[in-house]
Amino acid sequence: MAQVLEFKLPDLGEGLTEAEIVRWLVEVGDVVAIDQPVVEVETAKAMVEVPCPYGGVVTARFGEEGTELPVGAPLLTVAVGAPEGASGSAASPSSSASPSSSGKGSGSGAESSGGSGNVLVGYGTGAPAARRRRIRPDRLDRAVAEAPVSGAPVVEAQVVEAPVAEVLVAAAPVSDGPVPVVSPLVRRLARQHDIDLRRLAGSGPDGLILRADVDRAIRTAEETAAATARAAQAPARSRAKPSTPSAPVAAAPNGVAAAAGAERIPLRGVRGAVADKLSRSRTEIPDATCWVDADATELMAVRAAMNAATGPSAGPKVSVLALLARVCTAALARFPELNATVDTEAREIVRLPGVHLGFAAQTERGLVVPVVRDAHTRNAESIGAEIARLTELARTGKLSPAQLTGGTFTLNNYGVFGVDGSTPIINHPEAAMLGVGRIMPKPWVHQGELAVRQVVQLSLTFDHRVCDGGTAGGFLRYVADCVEQPAVLLRTL
Repeated sequence: MAQVLEFKLPDLGEGLTEAEIVRWLVEVGDVVAIDQPVVEVETAKAMVEVPCPYGGVVTARFGEEGTELPVGAPLLTVAVGAPEGASGSAASPSSSASPSSSGKGSGSGAESSGGSGNVLVGYGTGAPAARRRRIRPDRLDRAVAEAPVSGAPVVEAQVVEAPVAEVLVAAAPVSDGPVPVVSPLVRRLARQHDIDLRRLAGSGPDGLILRADVDRAIRTAEETAAATARAAQAPARSRAKPSTPSAPVAAAPNGVAAAAGAERIPLRGVRGAVADKLSRSRTEIPDATCWVDADATELMAVRAAMNAATGPSAGPKVSVLALLARVCTAALARFPELNATVDTEAREIVRLPGVHLGFAAQTERGLVVPVVRDAHTRNAESIGAEIARLTELARTGKLSPAQLTGGTFTLNNYGVFGVDGSTPIINHPEAAMLGVGRIMPKPWVHQGELAVRQVVQLSLTFDHRVCDGGTAGGFLRYVADCVEQPAVLLRTL
């Protein structure tokens, strides 16, 4: 006997409470196996493929692509169990297993059907993915209509393995009063098109409302609306007179006026997360910014020498960002006040023991800040390799939430955009961010004479609660000294 199980959007970790549906990987009628990815979602931190903990036939999907769902909201329903008419491929009821079981015992259903590990919060998964198969909508509706209705909750599931032509689906119990419909797909379709199911006469057994009934009602409503629109436009055209076109102004729901045709872009996903974090930073943190111009000629010469080295001891190329990151870790060792956060409820400054260095990376999905863990224990070469690895993951949208959280200090190289300076906004809940402009030739007084040198502007935005200007100025001056005279850094290595 097949039963319909509801799969809800699981807890994706790192405190995330919602996710946006980017792409469905299955359609209604497809046969899925345990642990098969069924939807790709975007959280505020990363793109994630969500595996389904049940094996069977997809009977409904909840939410179109672009829809944002909270954790715990229905994602899809799957019919699982032995289909009627299947030829000996279904397991007996005694071999079915709870979706949260992990295959304990030699005869459990989880083991016999491929096992299920705990990789989703609240669900167990682990079986190999199976090829997709699809059921015709009319057969799906007929199977749903013929399914027995029971008041007992569904708690067990098993994988369906049957010939494509013989796979049928049974329905989950419903208790929505007198409305004669049991298919979640039919209910969802009616809801999307504002169809009142209580006004429909079902063509199924005992007046059961099928998808064909809802489709018919949708077509009738559309034809009626089109006829009404044509009738209303005819008199208006006959009375219309030429007039000078103007640009109307529309009022937005929040009272903001906007020209007709203005584009509205929802703040969600990565962009929404960035907006929330920056707004919170500006609201909670009393920040201040100081900056200095530095002669980076010697730093660039040292980098060129490093990358020109050959032989067995020569490692990968070292980037300017990696050198600046190493300078930052050395500066934070001297000025630990800036490697901190503020506990506003306890009214305490929390100085952190290790440096987890974030760096701003621009991607097609927006600005993200990957984190180099334990940067204080790494040299420039190691930091550079980790930055390169995380940058590639960021560009392909494969960063995990854990790789985007937990930073204690952020380095922002906005010089790659061809600008000289900026006032960085602190990456809440950190206490400081160092911004780096472009390195370019400028006239500079060097050893008492005017010369053309490679000059860079460094900007430090800091939380004035964790330190005063003297500490911030000392940190920035040390960074500038290391940039101008890299030998200064050697004394701390």
